[in-house]
Amino acid sequence: MGNRLSKIATRTGDDGTTGLGDGSRVQKDDARIAAIGDVDELNSQIGVLLCEPLPGSVRKALVDIQHDLFDLGGELCIPGHSMIEEAHLARLDEWLADYNGTLPPLKEFILPGGSRAAALAHVARTVCRRAERSIVALGRVETVNDAPRRYVNRLSDLLFVFARVMNRVDGGTDVLWKHERRK
Repeated sequence: MGNRLSKIATRTGDDGTTGLGDGSRVQKDDARIAAIGDVDELNSQIGVLLCEPLPGSVRKALVDIQHDLFDLGGELCIPGHSMIEEAHLARLDEWLADYNGTLPPLKEFILPGGSRAAALAHVARTVCRRAERSIVALGRVETVNDAPRRYVNRLSDLLFVFARVMNRVDGGTDVLWKHERRK
């Protein structure tokens, strides 16, 4: 494993640059740093969701996902390095199939909300979509492995499903969008 942080305030970033895992330095507004930051924010948002009462299997999945996201950030931090593999994607696909299989089919769009846990899962989903856009943008200017982009794409779907699950666990249902509402 690379360097461990023994000193937090190094002052090396005072010039507007930051270090990557390979030792190179880039501007703090570099596309790679934006993607890493969005993945970090997503991981933090999932940490907030984990503060809520959740079913044990969802909690375990989210903790596993946090570890995956840390690995994904590590992959982005070291150009050319790979940490996210097909097994990570397969696990997300399995969770998606299992949890979505317990839910009624959607006939309308749903609004983010319902229970607090569901609302927090929706916030995590939107942060996940931003992380995905940042990874796509990075891929336009630098070579990036496909797996991180594919991982966050599937993860946003899983977070949507988890929001629906949380509403049911809380005794509620999805908050349906009323497209023909009166003003």
